[in-house]
Amino acid sequence: MRRTGDQSAAGRGGPDRPARHARAAAIAAGAALLLWPAALNGYPLVFSDTGAFLAQTVLGWPVWDKPFVYGPVLHAFHWRLTLWLPVAAQGLALSWLLWLVQRALGGATPGRHLLLCAGLAAATAAPWFAASLMPDWLAPALVLALFLLGFGWDGLARWERAALGLLALLACAAHLSHLPLAAALAPLVLALRRDWRPALRCALPLAGALALLLATNAWAHGRWAVSPHGAVFALARLVADGPAARTIAARCPEAGWHLCRWAGRLPADSDEFLWSPAGPVWAPRTDGAQPGGPISLAPEAAAILAETLRREPLAVLQAAALNTWRQLFMARVGDTLGPENLEASVARQLALGFPRAEQARFAASLQARGLLRPAAQPFLALHPAALLLGAAGTLLAWARVRDKRRLGLVLCVLVGVAANAAATGALSGPHDRYQARIAWLLPLAALLASAAPARADAVRAGSPATPSPCPAPPSPPPAPLPSARTGRPSRAACRA
Repeated sequence: MRRTGDQSAAGRGGPDRPARHARAAAIAAGAALLLWPAALNGYPLVFSDTGAFLAQTVLGWPVWDKPFVYGPVLHAFHWRLTLWLPVAAQGLALSWLLWLVQRALGGATPGRHLLLCAGLAAATAAPWFAASLMPDWLAPALVLALFLLGFGWDGLARWERAALGLLALLACAAHLSHLPLAAALAPLVLALRRDWRPALRCALPLAGALALLLATNAWAHGRWAVSPHGAVFALARLVADGPAARTIAARCPEAGWHLCRWAGRLPADSDEFLWSPAGPVWAPRTDGAQPGGPISLAPEAAAILAETLRREPLAVLQAAALNTWRQLFMARVGDTLGPENLEASVARQLALGFPRAEQARFAASLQARGLLRPAAQPFLALHPAALLLGAAGTLLAWARVRDKRRLGLVLCVLVGVAANAAATGALSGPHDRYQARIAWLLPLAALLASAAPARADAVRAGSPATPSPCPAPPSPPPAPLPSARTGRPSRAACRA
């Protein structure tokens, strides 16, 4: 295995203690920089969906539209004590990933790491998602983890390989839109590396995530499915785009569908279709199907989707392409910062399962009081310029970089950003937070692809180093004499 800056030490191959402490301190300080919005808010950032993830373990409630993954991961850190613990874990994990990526490119030093984290914290959306208790931060983490598994394997210690594999698996499974990300990146690694082993290392977390989703859905919903009720989301998107609405109008009332009651007057907004109490999903059923709502609608939704694909395949593809294109350019942070629905979701779960002191901390936060969005606005001003420069720099690096590892990072980011837009925009509908969560990888890739290695002996990607039997001297030594017994350079020759 190639020695890295974290693994080299004089004579014994283990890191010296001061350097190890400096790296740990840099990673911890980087995490603190990436979590500054939580400090501004006085509490970790939350969203209405955070309450559903908390309910998965506080109430033991198998939420119909969310994998049973991120909620248990949150519980593994909060233990019904405080939500500051899981947000600290998120910051540390992201800072550690950034350190590993810098190390893989030959640029990891404590000073550089702190500068990178400070730059991302000041000019990008990275800290706003690292400080938010939502699985959104795992989308960019998945891209970075798969890059390291595909291009940085030789420089990773065994525990780092295992930790990256586990993180990538959980990231894949935590949100259904992350599955297409992994599915797009594994073939990219195969194409660039031209070796099935790196591609397999990237595909294994995806396979593990699919197995985990099947098992957890069988336990929670009684169905061996990756997404037992996901057809409802896809139907909402196609109703809003038009093709599914036309199918319902054409087939009703003969089809006898529950949605026939709304033929010709279906909501043109997918969120209204999904969440309005008086809308088609949540309206009382006339056929007595139990438990009603999206669970009872899912089989009908699947049938309407299949019919729509048969009737208007080109219209479906055109709508998907248009939504993907729109999603690519929607990357603002502000739509996740308000207090909307937090009292009925997050505050309720905190009241059911957490100490009163934790409830008080949440109630005192800027977000709970509706003050976070105006307080955050001055700090978001740099984001558009950073994204524009990052996109231009990443595309320029794609054209100019010849180092395989740096090119691998650039293309992993570009493919990840595009796959994210397709998975979220086409299947759910364009929303700012969907693209903002991952678009900050563009400035990161532009910076790291153009940065000079921090070490003169950094090994270029794609050319594994062969350990020398002797420490490298400051000037070329005479050719060592072979040992009579082994044919290898003798110890005396090494000492020379």
